[in-house]
Amino acid sequence: MITRRTSLPGLGVQYDIETRHGDRHVSVVVHQDGRRFVGFYEAEDPDACQATVPLDPDESAALAELLTPEKTAHWAAYDFELDLVTERLPVAPGSRYSGRPLGDTRARTRTGASIVAVLRRTGAHPAPGPDFRLEGNDELVVVGTREGVDDLALILSES
Repeated sequence: MITRRTSLPGLGVQYDIETRHGDRHVSVVVHQDGRRFVGFYEAEDPDACQATVPLDPDESAALAELLTPEKTAHWAAYDFELDLVTERLPVAPGSRYSGRPLGDTRARTRTGASIVAVLRRTGAHPAPGPDFRLEGNDELVVVGTREGVDDLALILSES
């Protein structure tokens, strides 16, 4: 395997990797602003790019984690599909839960969905307890199945 680093003045750095068999060439361009592009080339013509994939910093980190052998063993333990969604659900000013404790919703008991944070104009409140008082215009960050989140949206809309 051959790895080459090339400075790209005013742009960033390009890293080129040629596979051990010499039949493929992968290039990663790291821009100064944190963006990354992965490019794929044939070994015979290293200037003819077959495809590029733009990655933002979070996507780059996720890909790097998957490509790191000791890290991928961690993911093997989670070889199942989770059918979970995360959504923001509003608490309307006229909601029956406005001014009441979060526990009054009985969200998890009734729907299986969990309220993991409350977003308010004054800031975020992660992991609110059952005594946390809801206010009109709060947004609840909810995690659950599609059906559970939809059911909770209906409960919150009750007046």
